[in-house]
Amino acid sequence: MTHLSRRFFSTVLGGLAAALSFGAFFPALAAEDLSKVVLRVGDQTGATRAKLEAAGLLKDVPYQIEWSVFPAAVNLHEALKADAVDIGQAADSPTVSAIAGGSKIKVVANFSNGGLGSTILVPANSPIKTLADLKGKIISPTTRGSVAHYLTLGALKKAGLTADDVKLAFLTPADASAAFQAGSIDAWGTWGVYKARTIGTLKATVLLDGPGISTGNYVLSATDAALSDPGKIAAITDYVNRLEKGYDWSLNNKDAYVTFYAGFAKQDKATIEKIYQDEAAYKRQPIDDTFVASLQNVFETWKEAGVLKGSLKLGDYVYRDIPTN
Repeated sequence: MTHLSRRFFSTVLGGLAAALSFGAFFPALAAEDLSKVVLRVGDQTGATRAKLEAAGLLKDVPYQIEWSVFPAAVNLHEALKADAVDIGQAADSPTVSAIAGGSKIKVVANFSNGGLGSTILVPANSPIKTLADLKGKIISPTTRGSVAHYLTLGALKKAGLTADDVKLAFLTPADASAAFQAGSIDAWGTWGVYKARTIGTLKATVLLDGPGISTGNYVLSATDAALSDPGKIAAITDYVNRLEKGYDWSLNNKDAYVTFYAGFAKQDKATIEKIYQDEAAYKRQPIDDTFVASLQNVFETWKEAGVLKGSLKLGDYVYRDIPTN
């Protein structure tokens, strides 16, 4: 009997220790039954879902994910504002624009690559060789308020130019791509899969990359409604960790990532090799005062350019309770 009691006591202690350990590392998951939670995820171009699937990171999700695909950040943020999705990832510049436009969201996580990825492209053999050569030219920064719009304004300022010195043509990614291919725009501010396809298919030249102008912050935003639901908070916490593992997978499995993204973007591997560093450089960043100051600077830059007006305290639009691993 003494032997059985000790064994029982050890079993209970072991189970309790395991439970406490699980709760310490994943407090939200330990407290919530996620089997009935549906997390509605907005995904630009479908790239996030495709990468997580390629990395094997969607095999054991304890909640349901309802995916919605959008061509650009502006469309994703429209869905967040309409409460059609719970969360979505976009650069900080369109996110700040959305918040200024009244979207009831908060930033819950941030991943940064230091400004890589957003790019101003010019056609192969273009006479435009420097930023100063953009004067008098037609540039599409893709959509208004996008990361490419932010980069374009920064590039003009760097060259001593203003938006009045060029013609800005705001277009959807698909329309901008068609215009670039037809030669009806002289330069195109773009990102991600659009950048990859244009370099690969049209042999476009990079006039300027984002570092030094763009922050490279790619933030995950959640609606206030989602953040009022404990089950969805727990699911968001898990989802953020999967995103982080996805970036780690890209960094540590270059060949697998290049193979995946070449298939996704419908480009040859040599093209994807050239833009691989854009993805591999992403690291998760803390949601702290430094990050808030960066968001505030984005808002002030938009104001200076006349894109946004009024005042905004960005610290009110961040959610600091998602733990960083």
